[in-house]
Amino acid sequence: MSKNFAVELQTAFAAHPDRACLMLADGRVWRFNEMQHTVTRFARVLVDHGVEPGARVLAQVDKSPESLALYLACLQVGGAFVPVNTAYTAEEVAYFLEDAAPALFVHRAEGNIGSTAITGRTATLTLDGSGSGTLTDAANAAVPLIEVAERTGDDLAAIVYTSGTTGASKGAMLTHSNLSSNAHALRECWGWQDDDVLLHALPVFHVHGLFIALHCALLGGTTTIFLSSFKVDELLAHLPEATVMMGVPTFYTRLLDQPGFDATCCERMRVFISGSAPLTEQTFAAWEKRTGHRILERYGMTETIINTSNPLVGERVAGTVGFALPGVEVRIADDDGNKVPDGDVGTIEVRGPNVFKGYWHMPEKTAEEFRADGYFITGDLGVMNAQGRVSIVGRAKDMIISGGYNVYPKEVEKLIDEMHAVVESAVIGVPHMDFGEGVVAIVVPAADPVAEPAVREALQDRLARFKQPKIVVNVASLPRNAMGKVQKNLLRQQYADLFDDSSVD
Repeated sequence: MSKNFAVELQTAFAAHPDRACLMLADGRVWRFNEMQHTVTRFARVLVDHGVEPGARVLAQVDKSPESLALYLACLQVGGAFVPVNTAYTAEEVAYFLEDAAPALFVHRAEGNIGSTAITGRTATLTLDGSGSGTLTDAANAAVPLIEVAERTGDDLAAIVYTSGTTGASKGAMLTHSNLSSNAHALRECWGWQDDDVLLHALPVFHVHGLFIALHCALLGGTTTIFLSSFKVDELLAHLPEATVMMGVPTFYTRLLDQPGFDATCCERMRVFISGSAPLTEQTFAAWEKRTGHRILERYGMTETIINTSNPLVGERVAGTVGFALPGVEVRIADDDGNKVPDGDVGTIEVRGPNVFKGYWHMPEKTAEEFRADGYFITGDLGVMNAQGRVSIVGRAKDMIISGGYNVYPKEVEKLIDEMHAVVESAVIGVPHMDFGEGVVAIVVPAADPVAEPAVREALQDRLARFKQPKIVVNVASLPRNAMGKVQKNLLRQQYADLFDDSSVD
């Protein structure tokens, strides 16, 4: 029997053909039978463009019902879906095109399509838009493809890129078993119900929006309010219609700032879930006071989707990420992979069907990240109590999470250091009430102080906006230890209050 995850999803769609699959902000509704019809036509177009089992489909497309249909069609034909951030520049996209070597690149009508040399070697289509020659146009004239490609659970379903501290992006290879097992575990853990309505304002180019949130709804054939982007007024308007909301902490801080937001907006809500960045205890407490709901925080990452979750029924403790999901093993280990005593700090390591099969074309890096007994070394530091509840206390690496998006300092520093006005730089994340962490560049100027607009201009069209520093601080020198390594921990301590001034955003 095929283990293609598409089989499970299509079975759920067929069980609820006339139910609303996606409800859009403009009032349009896509029912499950309409979504499935579109998927089968998209699948035909993919096959016609050389997408066979194992082939990659790189997608840099705006969030829409058609972008979801593209992902589902890729699953159906056995391809590996490779979503990339719509904010990435042409220079950034060129790397993914070179590394993933896709059979097809689907992009926006006015998107960042990478270098001409690479796109000349790869078939390209726009997803939709005005004029002819789009994937949607081709699908409208296509004969539906009914067959679902045979796949094993260990076959590749997606490659999701996550940057490394060296700046080189790594493609995490997720299998059909990874996607299926985690979706089932989350539906069990969060008590998904047949009448649930998911409020979805997340992007669909990373695991949170595409796999974690949508799989829960799609696998049960339940309805999703599908907002094209996060706009706090839209989110507030649709809250009364929803029973489940998943978001990053920024969603919750922005809603708390709305004067019209109170408990009456949440009367139908069953559970609020937060992830992708740490939720502050202040936000947790303020949310409960305003709404009567305790936000359910969970912990995941690109390579493992979701690892732990606070319980649906039971105590949700602020500042913790709960317990291991069903079927997932989590331990806190020392540098040699030995379990540390309860309450001691160590590295969070994970083993289970949710754990990816490795990094695309990086066998040595993959080997470095796994223990001999199969545990994946997350790089996050945490503690576990005697009951198995996990708390994250820091990150072993210097990754910044701003507004739910990962920012890797080395990638930003490399470009800032190319500026003639800069001798060297250190990029750090410091607490920010709205974004969780704000990106800050500490620079040593060659002569005159380096202003933030000059840095922004240097990074424009080279780096996504969310990665660019919100503040630039000039210093005479960077603190270093005896080995010459920049002591970013000291910089984070020194500038921890940088965003406390309300005039700085």
